[in-house]
Amino acid sequence: MPHPLDAAAVRAWCALALDALGRAREEIDAINVYPVADGDTGTNLYLTAESAGRAVEAVFEAHATAGPGARPGLSEAVRAMAHGALIGARGNSGTILAQLFRGMAEVLKDSGESDQGHLLGRALRRAVDSAYEGVARPVEGTVLTVAAAAADAAARTEGDAAAVARAAHAAARTALEATPGQLEALGRAGVVDAGGKGLVEVLGALVAALEGGAAPAGRPARTPRAARPVDTCPAGAAHGTAPGAGPAFEVIYLLEADDAAVARLRARLDALGESLVVVGGDGLWNVHVHVDDAGAAVEAGVDAGRPYRIRITHFGAAADGRPRAPEPVQRAVVALVPGEGLAALCAEAGATVVPVRPGEPPASGELVEAVRRAHAREVVLLPNDPDLRHTAAAAAEQARAEGVRVALIPTRSPVQGVAALAVHEPGRRFDEDVVAMTSAAGATRYAELTVAESRSWTMAGVCQAGDVLGLIDGDVAVIGADLAATAATVLDRMLAAGGELVTLVVADDAPAGFADGLERHVRDGHLAVDTVVYRGGRQPAPLLIGVE
Repeated sequence: MPHPLDAAAVRAWCALALDALGRAREEIDAINVYPVADGDTGTNLYLTAESAGRAVEAVFEAHATAGPGARPGLSEAVRAMAHGALIGARGNSGTILAQLFRGMAEVLKDSGESDQGHLLGRALRRAVDSAYEGVARPVEGTVLTVAAAAADAAARTEGDAAAVARAAHAAARTALEATPGQLEALGRAGVVDAGGKGLVEVLGALVAALEGGAAPAGRPARTPRAARPVDTCPAGAAHGTAPGAGPAFEVIYLLEADDAAVARLRARLDALGESLVVVGGDGLWNVHVHVDDAGAAVEAGVDAGRPYRIRITHFGAAADGRPRAPEPVQRAVVALVPGEGLAALCAEAGATVVPVRPGEPPASGELVEAVRRAHAREVVLLPNDPDLRHTAAAAAEQARAEGVRVALIPTRSPVQGVAALAVHEPGRRFDEDVVAMTSAAGATRYAELTVAESRSWTMAGVCQAGDVLGLIDGDVAVIGADLAATAATVLDRMLAAGGELVTLVVADDAPAGFADGLERHVRDGHLAVDTVVYRGGRQPAPLLIGVE
């Protein structure tokens, strides 16, 4: 029995796509030879789909609080799917998939059209047009070609949404089989396009969601012929790069900027490198580019607006043009951290950082990716938030299944993570290092200041909207009207039980002189207590406090 194209179908589509990409991930990674043979296209698509599905689930959960049977509409579900994919997009193909979702959402979010087959066809056509607009120099024989074939077939098909989805999926499979003859890198390696293979899985999941069954299996992708070198940049690609050569870095970041600034950014990045994809809109963009000068690519983003979640990957290449896997290090630390300033501090201390943005908690797949990126035999995982502990535990279990020895230290605040990092010594035995880091985190009391959004009951009494709340070890302990005075009261209460070192992590939007005043307060009122101040950047709390 065909299922209507509604919010429930979008939810099912996301779940089925994630399941299909999970099963096909290793196969897709194995055939990833274009634009760079770095073996991560399947993983990137999976993480992008995971972020999209998580956003849709959040919308359903929000509606469930309104009462039994409350459900979002199609418009809200597709907008959530597109936004989730945009903020979680990974790699070249993941970024293009996010734009395909966004293009579909532009049609589905506003239409009340009764002919759902025609509606889906128009959505797929807008998805393809949108994806081509996001890619600076489109290349045929890639996921774009597969998507275009699917949209063309959908436009020719009459019937309900399920019939249109079946036609699109079938055409995509046929187009995928033709990609080795369209792109020299694929033909040399004897494989189909990895991104296109992933899109076939996603379209198969759409068919299943609209038919109410399991996703149809795609044809097995051929594995690369090992005897042949991989050409990571085919003839005719941007800047005439020779086969086997290419830019040294992949740079990805989210960017808050207006349309005019993004237009200038596109031109600037296109001159710097290749494989440029800039997708998004309404002030939020996902930027992906391959360059030799990673700093210049990030600086271009800073000039255009506010870049964040910046990821820079170095492409190491062997003599045959294929990526050379670096030797794994013995031990690494993976830390979840809010705010750019604190993230930079942890990165300088040697941690692999997973940025955490308010309202957008990372999924377990993102943490697993960070563990893989750390490329270590042993990993210490610092969640730095009680709400992320279960997510971190799930990631730790998956990483252990992949052969990595993982220890999860239940840090409840970033300041506890900083304390743990301060005593981290990779040279000592793993168990000894974990015990020392756990002890340091446990000996650090933590607090934060925040501003109440509404009137509510707390452990310290009733607060009003706009009140400053001082939370100590997770509970509201102080309610005040002034940020500096409340912070001083919190510090006094924490230091009443003793302490040797106070750590202050101050947000960029804190009042001028705020940190200096707190330093003086500690110095004048608490002898023999040292204070260290860090700039946290744009973090959710104006102030984080740690007392060791």
